[in-house]
Amino acid sequence: MPIPLSLLKKQNAETSNALIEAYTSSPSFQSLSKAEGDLILQRDQEDAEKLQVGIDYAKSKGVIDPNFIPEPYVTIDVLGKSPDQVSDMILAKVNESKTAEGSVIVLCGLSGTGKGTTVAKLSEKLSSDRQVVCWSNGNIFRSVTLLAATWCEQHNEENIEAALTKENLASFMQMLSFDKFNGKFDTRIQGLGLDVYVSEVQNTLLKEKKVAKNIPTVAKVTQGEVITFAAEAIKIMSADGVSILLEGREQTVNYVLTPLRFILTLSDESLIGKRRAAQRLMAAALDGLKEDASDEDVKTALDQELEKLAQEHHE
Repeated sequence: MPIPLSLLKKQNAETSNALIEAYTSSPSFQSLSKAEGDLILQRDQEDAEKLQVGIDYAKSKGVIDPNFIPEPYVTIDVLGKSPDQVSDMILAKVNESKTAEGSVIVLCGLSGTGKGTTVAKLSEKLSSDRQVVCWSNGNIFRSVTLLAATWCEQHNEENIEAALTKENLASFMQMLSFDKFNGKFDTRIQGLGLDVYVSEVQNTLLKEKKVAKNIPTVAKVTQGEVITFAAEAIKIMSADGVSILLEGREQTVNYVLTPLRFILTLSDESLIGKRRAAQRLMAAALDGLKEDASDEDVKTALDQELEKLAQEHHE
């Protein structure tokens, strides 16, 4: 079945499924899919191990309770289900819970299981009758990193680790506050000469090189602090009737109290690699196609890009 340019341009689950079907018997696509899948699973495993080190460190400092047991998760196998269907299954559970307003929905799962797409669908569906916030811990890690980098500048320290003492971290967290500012919920950074709102600097100040390059080092020792901050922020929004969608890894979202917890799984793990391969393939092919490209032009572009991508993994 030909893949028209209009479908390729969607760059969504529908496009991925069409490409996977079209190249199901292609050795090059199978090779690319396996390589991509192995990379994703390896990266997920490495990330999980690093996160656990951070969580264990937070427990040893007494920042988070070492005996805490998270509420149970509902597992959803996404095999053969569209993001629409998965989001509808989650919404059915939300409606059963009778906590529609102010509900906190936590979503976990391996890379490639469709968490981001499902969160987007949930946000779209929930927004019709309530205020919805998609929360991410990323900007809080960036905010702490900004404070640490600023501290280093003021103390003529080149190594970010010099700023990460227990006392400094406690001080930095005191410089962050979450509340309604200027009529909307936001995080305020106030200290070391800074007084800004995260929503206004998330694409400027928080993306500067001094922040980006130091995030891994800071995140390693601030998991507990950021988890605690996020849990409190989510509690404040929920009490105000806001519904919160929280996507992340189990180690960090375990500490957000809510019965609405879901893990997305894929019983056929080979699909994780196939989806990533399809995503790379569609993006690469689109890059060289003109607006009036025919179905045959699309096929030629896809075939050529597939061979290039497959070759990359053999080099």
